[in-house]
Amino acid sequence: MVSDEAVIGCPGTLVIGTRGAAGPGEVLVRIRGGSETFLAWSEEPLPEGTPVLVIESRGTRQVDVMEWTDPVGDPGSDLPDGPR
Repeated sequence: MVSDEAVIGCPGTLVIGTRGAAGPGEVLVRIRGGSETFLAWSEEPLPEGTPVLVIESRGTRQVDVMEWTDPVGDPGSDLPDGPR
């Protein structure tokens, strides 16, 4: 199997939910100036539409993912709570 290291660290969205150890789903990842789909494996089941981060390549068109929220996408996420 050939690993695709370029996909590691890329954000994506599950287009088919994962089932944890019971089986993969499918993730759409922005990579190489476009979008590509990969079989997606996760430790825990994740539903369709979940934002994920690719954490490992399993070989040809298969990746491990984890649920992930882009901290840059939420400008207030690093601000302390309370009155401003």
